[in-house]
Amino acid sequence: MPPIVEVKSLTKIYYRDSQKIPVLENLSLLIDDGEFLALMGPSGSGKTTLLNCLAGIDTPSSGSIVIGQEEITKLRGKSLALWRSQNIGFIFQLYNLIPVLTAFQNVELPLLLTKLSRKERHEHVETALSIVGLSDRIHHFPRQLSGGQEQRVAIARAIVSDPQLLLADEPTGDLDAKSADEILELLSQLNKEYNKTIIMVTHDPRAAQKSGRVIYLDKGVLSEQKE
Repeated sequence: MPPIVEVKSLTKIYYRDSQKIPVLENLSLLIDDGEFLALMGPSGSGKTTLLNCLAGIDTPSSGSIVIGQEEITKLRGKSLALWRSQNIGFIFQLYNLIPVLTAFQNVELPLLLTKLSRKERHEHVETALSIVGLSDRIHHFPRQLSGGQEQRVAIARAIVSDPQLLLADEPTGDLDAKSADEILELLSQLNKEYNKTIIMVTHDPRAAQKSGRVIYLDKGVLSEQKE
């Protein structure tokens, strides 16, 4: 079976006036379908930039990214936005929930871009919130939830469209130890029981231990790989 993610010779350079700032340098990576991958490295090593390139949020300077059968580095504009909405679930460190919307409404947001009927959207949302254990918080606003519950809502929003990839950027970085462990268990469950491919950026070695493979970035270079 071919890998679900194939990154070839990926380079990303930012420019500050006339100064070149290389962030990713000729990086290549294969990720199998159903893997739970942890991406570690010091601040400024390019971890979040790589995640954003995989999500189609940022555009590499050169190289290619193939996810599934789609070379996303060739997509632009509406085609890229449509692909991202159907294939990527993004989990942020600070949840990025909309305060004036309930848990249900926050999770439903990605589905408003689809052709699903109102009834189908509601069924998807209820299923996603059930998976993350928040069926009893469906009408609560973010301010009425704990940090761990807010992150669960964010995870439900990420999985509600049944994406190929879950990309998590420091998903436990703003949580206490107990809530962080619960979120990591949930991610592990999504990987093992629902066969979700997960790429997680983390600084926490304990979080990385929940993954099946850890890779290390140092100054934009893939410097070490452990099975």
